Amino acid sequence: MSLMRQLRRKASRSPLRTPLIWVRHLGLKPEDVFVASYPRSGSTWLRFLLLELLTRNAAHFDSVNRTIPDIGRHRGCPAILPGGARLIKTHEAYRSDYGKAVYIVRDVRDVLPSEFAYENARQRIGEDFDAFLTLFLTSTVNGYGSWQDHVASWLDSPLESAGQLLLVKFEDLRAHTEDTLEQVLDFLGLPADRARIRQVIANNNVQRMREKENQMLDIDGLSPQRANGNGNGSRFVGSGPVGGWRHKFTDAQVHRIKQHAGFSLARLGYPLETCPVTVGEPLG
Repeated sequence: MSLMRQLRRKASRSPLRTPLIWVRHLGLKPEDVFVASYPRSGSTWLRFLLLELLTRNAAHFDSVNRTIPDIGRHRGCPAILPGGARLIKTHEAYRSDYGKAVYIVRDVRDVLPSEFAYENARQRIGEDFDAFLTLFLTSTVNGYGSWQDHVASWLDSPLESAGQLLLVKFEDLRAHTEDTLEQVLDFLGLPADRARIRQVIANNNVQRMREKENQMLDIDGLSPQRANGNGNGSRFVGSGPVGGWRHKFTDAQVHRIKQHAGFSLARLGYPLETCPVTVGEPLG
């Protein structure tokens, strides 16, 4: 890992991050609604789906990033919700700036290897997988805190008791996409057209999302391998496996995850069983 990357990562985990995040949250409005999640939990796919449902425009990386932007890039983005509200993405833990949110959550055991692959492909980390797992569970590897603390910040937030938080499980979005999108639209105060929902899902399946990613990379003059920085073919758009962790962890690693994140997993209804693993090629 280069010295510059080390410095950036250290800054993201230091008190210097606090004023930066404060600045990024300037310019919010009380009516704004947020698509919130821990990284690698499915918020990009959800934003693609919502952009087409809300605007009837084709969703591409550039249009999604302009219309449902990251926090800090929201100034000037269009109001696409009833009452002149904007839809904004955030990976931050709950803040009092947030008045209404769709919180998408994914089993941490699937988040963890996805986050490792993403960070490793961009050469942002120097640890092997086992060391990364420890950092992920006990501190922060990306500036957003631990997964379990992130989950608690949202589930225990005032939004939950006020009926202003919709919890969406990534696994439900994958398995019951139509029904889940209808719930999200209802939460946003919008009618649901099942035929339209089905078309939007077809427009943004894994194959189409990867084609859109290729188009973005072509515009930037990058191949997927060059964009990743390591040439191993890892993509930002993954296959979104559900339960793939059962083939990626040792029993000891599963036990460590349960020790740190077991309460939150159980709270969200995820099973805590430990599955025997046939050890293949290591992740790190």
